[in-house]
Amino acid sequence: MKDAYQIILKPIITEKSTQRKEQNREVCFEVARKANKTEIKKAVEQLFKVKVESVRTQNMIGKWRRMGRGQGQRSDWKKAYVKLKEGEKMIEYFEAV
Repeated sequence: MKDAYQIILKPIITEKSTQRKEQNREVCFEVARKANKTEIKKAVEQLFKVKVESVRTQNMIGKWRRMGRGQGQRSDWKKAYVKLKEGEKMIEYFEAV
């Protein structure tokens, strides 16, 4: 297994992810493209010392962007929604770092 810091790259803090955190006990992370659900689950449990109920992943396609006359594509990335078990304390993003 890879290092947990190579799997969990950064938290995603948006209005939608904050709402899911409060209502559904889900936290959202940007993860390594090749990481699978079991690796993500183990990494979150190891980094934040919590129990994970489920993990859902989503491959995000990089958008085309223009800079003046030129154009390019942002790189593709992977997002993971991690649902915590009932009774676990909610993850605060600045604890583990």
